Amino acid sequence: MKFLLAILFVVSAFFATTLSAKEKYFVVERESQSVAVIEDGLVKSHMEHMHNMNHGVIKFYKNDGYLISRDGYIVKFDPKTEKKLAEYKTSNSAIGFVVGKNFVAVANYDDKSVDILTRDLKPIQKIKTGSKNVGIKIYKDKLIFAQMDNDKVSVYKDVNFGKAKPKFVLEKEFKVGKMPFDAMIQGKTYIVGFFLTKGFGVIDLDKMKYKLIPVTGDGNKPVLKIPHFGFWSLSHDKTFIPAVGDNKVMVYDKKFNFLKNIEVKGLPVFTSLSPDQKYIAVTFSGKDFPYVQIIDTKTLKVIKTFHFKGKVLHIRWSSEYPDLYVSVNGANEVDVIDTKGWFKEREIYQVKKPSGIFIYKRKDKK
Repeated sequence: MKFLLAILFVVSAFFATTLSAKEKYFVVERESQSVAVIEDGLVKSHMEHMHNMNHGVIKFYKNDGYLISRDGYIVKFDPKTEKKLAEYKTSNSAIGFVVGKNFVAVANYDDKSVDILTRDLKPIQKIKTGSKNVGIKIYKDKLIFAQMDNDKVSVYKDVNFGKAKPKFVLEKEFKVGKMPFDAMIQGKTYIVGFFLTKGFGVIDLDKMKYKLIPVTGDGNKPVLKIPHFGFWSLSHDKTFIPAVGDNKVMVYDKKFNFLKNIEVKGLPVFTSLSPDQKYIAVTFSGKDFPYVQIIDTKTLKVIKTFHFKGKVLHIRWSSEYPDLYVSVNGANEVDVIDTKGWFKEREIYQVKKPSGIFIYKRKDKK
């Protein structure tokens, strides 16, 4: 009897904790033009008619949700009610976007432009570049993006900064390495990677100065291509980069001095740092698609390997619970790993060909 009561207590505590969860998961359903919504550990609903989700990306700004589709639609939705509020087609192929206080900016591929929209997706301005545009970021009153075809990084300034409607004018352009294709921002520093230059570019956005940093690996050999920055992991003292075409995760210090190569199971695609910065989760391509490995960021060793029923396309750490969510595209499910005991805790079904996992942290006020 005491044993039964103990089990009931544990189950009740679990559900009480779960039902008070503030995190809500939006999972891109890659082939269904839809997004699965996971709440309290279960699929609550599916947001339908969201256009081509083959490369869908979701971002949140306070209590507003925004989604970009591969076929050039930007969609605004309410993450509380999961209702579509507005949509606007910027081009036939859009690759990235950012959300500011009073605008949304979309980097386009096929019509070679950057669109500036209101937060309700009404058009304000179209910046024509004559290039595919990538790596779009915001810094203070500036909008920064890379021109893939022109080997440039453009910095635009909002001359109406602080007013209701932005107006962006070109402040400066930098000639950079060959074929920039992705970027990240750390404070005042814009970092851009290249397909055809052995290194990456760094722009100090306060001083407006650019420099090229060559990246070398084991034996001082140059790294031939910098992978997408969304696949990097930055801890307080280290940078973890999945190697291109090799079964290693490369480790650098914050000044990009090479420290070590960590041998992993296969060709790494994505590294994801846990909220406490103690662990890195690594996904793979090819025959090792169904695996995820966990690396201890202190010892720089693999401590756990997980195998799933199908290829894994994305992972996301919970910041509320000791959980790692895994998008198992090949099995039509999202699996959850307990990161205290390092075991598969549960499987969430009714998710169609999942890929990107995005977390909305529920807020009480706008």
